[in-house]
Amino acid sequence: MLRANGYDAAIIGSAFIWQDGTQVQVLVYDAEDIRDILMSQDGMSTEEARDFIEFNLEGVYLGPETPIFVWPEDQYEIGD
Repeated sequence: MLRANGYDAAIIGSAFIWQDGTQVQVLVYDAEDIRDILMSQDGMSTEEARDFIEFNLEGVYLGPETPIFVWPEDQYEIGD
């Protein structure tokens, strides 16, 4: 499984996903915990940390074992 370097404290578990007809286990990260790490260690604002995560972590595909990033507290409205 691939890891996002420096963010082990934000790992919430693993998940099995399908990639090209094969089930692959990937790490799952709490993106809000990563945001907090970036804010405390790198002095980023909330917006800077979110932008960093969206561009540098969520926006990168590293192959079938690319980690998953979730935002547990984000609220989305699901259409009817």
